[in-house]
Amino acid sequence: MPTVLFICVENSFRSQIAEAYFNRYAPKGWNAVSAGLTPADKVHPNAVRLMLEEGIDISRKKPRLITRELQEKAEIAVIVCGGEACPIVYTGKVEQWNLPDPAKMSLEDARKVRDEIKRRVMELAAKLQS
Repeated sequence: MPTVLFICVENSFRSQIAEAYFNRYAPKGWNAVSAGLTPADKVHPNAVRLMLEEGIDISRKKPRLITRELQEKAEIAVIVCGGEACPIVYTGKVEQWNLPDPAKMSLEDARKVRDEIKRRVMELAAKLQS
């Protein structure tokens, strides 16, 4: 099954949201996973809250470390982080989304980042479907 790998630093906010949206809206046969360079202990509470607003529960997700194996299995890697210590990825096709880190933002500002992630995921899903 072709896979999209969403990557950020802690795998606690942006990449978790992107994975959840992609798995909700993915073209038939595609799936997503996410990982980070230095995984947090848990998914950020505001990420959980913002996704519950969308009817998606990510409260049981656990941040995970990016591995060479995850990269090799992915058809596409999407690096969602921007100015932080973003990873170098060993996947054939790589996209860089340069999204700001919503972890320290107000819920209102973090919601804007969530909505931008959704927009980009929907674009990616549409592109893969055609």
